[in-house]
Amino acid sequence: MASRPAAAVAITLETIAGAIVFLRGQKVMLDVHLATLYGVETKALTRAVRRNLARFPVDFMFQLSVQEFANLRSQFGTSSWGGRRHLPYAFTEQGVAMLSSVLRSSRAVQVNIQVVRTFVRLRAILASHEDLARKLVALESRYDAQFRSVFDAIRELMTPARKASPRPIGFASWKDDP
Repeated sequence: MASRPAAAVAITLETIAGAIVFLRGQKVMLDVHLATLYGVETKALTRAVRRNLARFPVDFMFQLSVQEFANLRSQFGTSSWGGRRHLPYAFTEQGVAMLSSVLRSSRAVQVNIQVVRTFVRLRAILASHEDLARKLVALESRYDAQFRSVFDAIRELMTPARKASPRPIGFASWKDDP
């Protein structure tokens, strides 16, 4: 029984940015997300890539390890990728750009344009965040301790929220509460 191609989703900044994950110190997109954006089956995308492996060096694409895949599945909760027989591929910005030459469709060209724009915007946001941090350090060194609490509050707002330690679910006696 043949499976149907994945339904193509709208090509928006939010859709693409939501599909970008951070693996091995790089921002990448997984084959399953790219296949959805391109409106093709994941196996068709990976088949086209495997036929053109010379176009995808390790800095363009890599296959996830078993541990990386397990970590991603736990982050996303229940797996929507059920039934995979192979570990997913992750594509860097350059790898996504190379996909347009492999897939050769007008949809692939449009998706690649939007993906490259999204990566550029994310890079700009990161650069402005780093620039803001440098300016804050310069201001802090210029002013005395009277503004220390203001600088500490701003720095706290700039750091990502930390997850609370997991508490067991269920009933417990009051003496067990930390």
